[in-house]
Amino acid sequence: MAHRWKNDLSWEDVTPEAVWLNRRQLMVGTVGLGLAAIAGSTFASELELNSWDDITSYNNFYEFGTDKGDPKRYAGDLVTNPWQVEIDGFVDRPGIYDFEDIISKMTIEERIYRFRCVEAWSMVIPWSGFELADLLNLAGLQSEARYVAFETLYRPEQMRGQRFPTIKWPYVEGLRLDEAMHPLTIMATGLYQKPMPNQNGAPIRLIVPWKYGFKSIKSIVKITLTDVQPPTSWNRLQPSEYGFYSNVNPTVDHPRWSQATERKVGQGLFARRIPTLMFNGYEEEVAHLYEGMDLTENY
Repeated sequence: MAHRWKNDLSWEDVTPEAVWLNRRQLMVGTVGLGLAAIAGSTFASELELNSWDDITSYNNFYEFGTDKGDPKRYAGDLVTNPWQVEIDGFVDRPGIYDFEDIISKMTIEERIYRFRCVEAWSMVIPWSGFELADLLNLAGLQSEARYVAFETLYRPEQMRGQRFPTIKWPYVEGLRLDEAMHPLTIMATGLYQKPMPNQNGAPIRLIVPWKYGFKSIKSIVKITLTDVQPPTSWNRLQPSEYGFYSNVNPTVDHPRWSQATERKVGQGLFARRIPTLMFNGYEEEVAHLYEGMDLTENY
């Protein structure tokens, strides 16, 4: 059973960004390093944080273009203040929630995640955020809720990629309710103790660290609690390649490439590839969510 991570540290205990950018080696799960919160206590290997430049310059955010550099080039056009998130469906308090009001009610923590995308590349990112469960509880969950659906902003005048039919806009994603309520599932609002950059999904995005990166939907404007499995953008586009669950699983290959190994962004195209870990290294924390499921069929 999952338990909420608790700590008694303050922001004064957080490792300075200058130290992070000096690429110190950090062992995930060691609170003595002075981090406000660290996710992924079962990792056995040392994980070095990616730099700010790595994290903000190499992105998948098709709303701004399909090249990895397009989000940084063009996301500056996006206006993120003011920002509102609509929460509806099976909740006690549906409505339009102002971003600043949400933030004022949440406890923001810094967390480090080993974050992967489907192209078998990885980053280690210090996100700031709060548990999605806290936001859903703020809205008041009703017993009929079984899934959580998410929707990205649709604003083609500022998000130039939406002017082309790359996928069906707006981008949508979904989680099972127990996945959404897991303490590792967060709504991220920043990284390296700074506000979330536009190219990384400002001002608020989802982080589900045991799933492939495309599940962590960016620039969220709507959350719906529903009793049916919601559509997801990549599954809708290529259902044979992208399943609803999209758990990191080295034993299940993408139809066009192996997902058994990965390389870390920032180390070059010829960097040594390392084995991909089941559930991205969070197996101890999340495997119980999928007991009895065929993870080849439910990819």
